[in-house]
Amino acid sequence: MINRDLQERLFKFATDVIILLRLLPKSPEYTVITYQLIKSATSSGANYEESQAAVSQADFNNKIGIALKEMRETNYWLRLIIAIYEFPEKWTYLEKESDELKRILGSIYSKTSKHR
Repeated sequence: MINRDLQERLFKFATDVIILLRLLPKSPEYTVITYQLIKSATSSGANYEESQAAVSQADFNNKIGIALKEMRETNYWLRLIIAIYEFPEKWTYLEKESDELKRILGSIYSKTSKHR
């Protein structure tokens, strides 16, 4: 069963990441970070969406597991930006949200994986 609140949070999170990434300088290191962060932040929500159409419990667990891994990667890139960017306060709420989303996805994965 789809959790609409989680679905919307993941979507809003991805759009917020994209909007803030537009503020980063256009230097080589930020280009790499931007590319990686867009991929992982949007992939987490996309995999959650795919999990809702899973053909089996194993398929569902796999998609949730990927969403969790992608959110963990997203959290890493956000922490990196906070460490090196001159205006880190713009990013701290996204890092907090990614941590909360990571915990939610981890809880879902933990509960559904036990039923295998």
